[in-house]
Amino acid sequence: MGALNGLIAVCLSYVALLFLVAFFAERSAMRGRGGWLRSPLVYTLSLSIYCTAWTFYGAVGYAARSGLEYLTIYIGPSLVMVGWWWILRKLVRIGRSQRITSVADLISSRFGKSNLLAVCVTILAVISATPYIALQLQSVTLSFAVFAEAGGGGQTLYTGESTALWVAMGLSLFTVVFGTRNLDANERHHGVVMAIAVEAVVKLFALLAVGAFVVWGISGGVSDTLNRIDASQLGQWQVNGGRWAGLIMLSAAAFLCLPRMFQVLVVENDDEGHLRTASWAFPLYVMLMSLFVVPIAVVGLDLLPEGSNPDLFVLTVPLSQGQQGLAMLSFLGGFSSATSMVIVAAIALSTMVSNHIVMPIFLRMTGGSASVSGDVRHVVLLSRRVSITAVVMLGYIYYRLTGGGEALAAIGLVSFAGVAQVLPAMLGGIFWRGATRLGALAGLSVGFVIWLYALFLPSFGPGFILSEAALLNGPFGIDWLRPQALFGIAGMDPLVHALLWSMMLNSVAFFTVSVLTFPSPLERLQGAQFVNVFQHSGGPRSWSGGVAQSEDLMIMAQRILGAAEARALFQREAARQGLRGDLPEPSPDFLENLERELSGSVGGATAHAMVGQIVGGMSVSVEDLMAVADETAQMMEYSNRLEAQSREVTRTARQLREANSKLTRLSVQKDAFLSQISHELRTPMTSIRAFSEILRDSDGLSGDELNKYASIIHDEALRLTRLLDDLLDLSVLENGQVNLNLRHGHLGDLLDRSVAAAAASDDGRRLRLTRDTATEALSLHTDLDRLSQVFINLIANARKYCDADQPTLEIRVTDHGDLLWVDFVDNGSGISTDAQDVIFEKFARIGEPRVGGAGLGLAISRQIMQRLGGEITYLRGESGAAFRVSLPRAAMAAQ
Repeated sequence: MGALNGLIAVCLSYVALLFLVAFFAERSAMRGRGGWLRSPLVYTLSLSIYCTAWTFYGAVGYAARSGLEYLTIYIGPSLVMVGWWWILRKLVRIGRSQRITSVADLISSRFGKSNLLAVCVTILAVISATPYIALQLQSVTLSFAVFAEAGGGGQTLYTGESTALWVAMGLSLFTVVFGTRNLDANERHHGVVMAIAVEAVVKLFALLAVGAFVVWGISGGVSDTLNRIDASQLGQWQVNGGRWAGLIMLSAAAFLCLPRMFQVLVVENDDEGHLRTASWAFPLYVMLMSLFVVPIAVVGLDLLPEGSNPDLFVLTVPLSQGQQGLAMLSFLGGFSSATSMVIVAAIALSTMVSNHIVMPIFLRMTGGSASVSGDVRHVVLLSRRVSITAVVMLGYIYYRLTGGGEALAAIGLVSFAGVAQVLPAMLGGIFWRGATRLGALAGLSVGFVIWLYALFLPSFGPGFILSEAALLNGPFGIDWLRPQALFGIAGMDPLVHALLWSMMLNSVAFFTVSVLTFPSPLERLQGAQFVNVFQHSGGPRSWSGGVAQSEDLMIMAQRILGAAEARALFQREAARQGLRGDLPEPSPDFLENLERELSGSVGGATAHAMVGQIVGGMSVSVEDLMAVADETAQMMEYSNRLEAQSREVTRTARQLREANSKLTRLSVQKDAFLSQISHELRTPMTSIRAFSEILRDSDGLSGDELNKYASIIHDEALRLTRLLDDLLDLSVLENGQVNLNLRHGHLGDLLDRSVAAAAASDDGRRLRLTRDTATEALSLHTDLDRLSQVFINLIANARKYCDADQPTLEIRVTDHGDLLWVDFVDNGSGISTDAQDVIFEKFARIGEPRVGGAGLGLAISRQIMQRLGGEITYLRGESGAAFRVSLPRAAMAAQ
């Protein structure tokens, strides 16, 4: 019992170590110090996710049962990395250019963004992964059982089902914590990848340690080990050519199509150049993993009692020699192999389930309104977390139903054969432009049904789903429909039989239906983009802006990407179009870029549907059709130029209309200002003249009356002075004649003085301020008086114009890289869209006349910020009026 308790303590310590590794990797990446996380070495080690408990435990058992046939599971992936690197490079380039999030997203995007295809691939992947996850749980459970037996008396307390359940729950928790921190699936899971890299080193070191002990500690050296191998049955070279070829092809296909492998191979790839290192480093890694498999198997068969489980020789051989520490190290290696597979598979499958099943159902139930009004981001994250738990628990249920009696290698091959059904559609999609959505759907359906019937269902054993009579004689006694002897072909290995029929009929159906059907325009465009990805790395331009509303698109993007990311994207696109503000033109280029950004969070098909709900339709541009119809290239090029010129003329006309409208509004406001300024000047001058005449012509005035009239004259003179000062200040700032008085100061103190100064001119309205003083603890080196003038103007404006029942002004300070942002956001109704583009112009006055003012405050503030090297802008998308004061990093003094 002590050994088992020690093992549990080691397990918990190891899991805690993985949590720390993942946590610090995430922290480093968030702080911008994660360059080492993107190294070719980490990328190559992450590919070791292929080496699961099957290869750690099951390879030895496989060798003990079938000799050197275990090598086929290593040869296939090695051939892919060495000989098919050009396919991998193409997949990585497609993944980056199309924002692919999973293997289901790849198939869906290639064939016209068909969500039906994505659902089919997702269901196939989940069902195929279920036995594989069960395999990992079984390996950990069997390992615990070995230590429980070795500890003596542990059998009374140990239950395999409880161990499997605890392991499943723990893996679900780890994956939810570190696998759903980012909504965008294209953002790298640095914590998870680093944890997998650590586990790759652990399992390799553990297997090499056990192998070295077997060769030099038990067998007496290399020559004695080779003699022992020659004397055993494993030393006989027996190769079944057909089965070897089938297994090599199967392992190669699984290496490309397994969701977890696609996740680390394509989605987590930061640099195509990493493939060059991985093309030799990964085959070297699997070679080292397989180096001592045969010696361990031979020694285990010689030393251990007959009937011992060969899948556990990696554990039981060290235990039989009293090497408790080495056995624990071996257990950690197997534990690492199992947990890393489950974690990455759960992340990949949860992304597929969320993007292609949950989100389309959610959008359909909400009628699409959730894209602009609901919390889509929360729904996506919640669905991914629930999906992770559900996927792991499906593996646990499969383990309970099958009893875990099958050999580990047999369970793994069932999963390999299932996921390999994606291969014809994948390769056909990236190399054949004539492949169609219906062809891919037909091939996947046929292959899935045959795999399900001929291999997956029989894996449960007779009587669970298929009766023993159906397995032996076929359903309803139809002999040629026997699951393991389809169409009367008997005597074949069940795995090779199922693989042959499923892949052959899958490919035939895919090719035949593709030839007989015609692709839609979007399929043809996507086909050109995928097949010719190195010539067209951008997305297909298929959107027509039409009457698309940029504000609706921004609201939708905020719901999915988050407010900061969405605003940064829209500002970047607006700047690229040469527009001021943060709302770009809804051009086809912009809509395509927006769709690609959204696809990283909700998948390509769902992002396409969400943008389509707002835009209202698509049109195929001439430029895109030229890539599809080469025979009319010259005519289409001429037409494309005319269309581009027409769009440019239309856009220019629209901008001219907007500029004319703006000038008209400014002219009206200027006239109003001249009228107002005349009134403002005349009023104090009239008062001064009238009361000075009273003082001059009246002889019997009392002292109080004299003071009263003199005070009125003084106040009116000050009022006139302030107005003239504003006009002079604006003129000096515009002409660049101002001299800046640069001083050191603290932002918090400056805001305190500004609030106090604005309160001194209180007109009776109460304004509640909310601030975070911790974020204001920053030192500045700038013209503090001028900056304070800007702050006072914004606070005073909020006091004047905020129309809420209980006016509130929030002052937010954000350190944003090279800029310091100070945001002033009130809870009023804000400024109308029509007035937002003129509020910083001279003479502009927004609001009721009762609040007074000449409309020069914001114009002066803009000129001040330009002189200070920053800017002041109006923030769209907030509930009330919101202004942002941006200061450059140079204005922030060293802390």
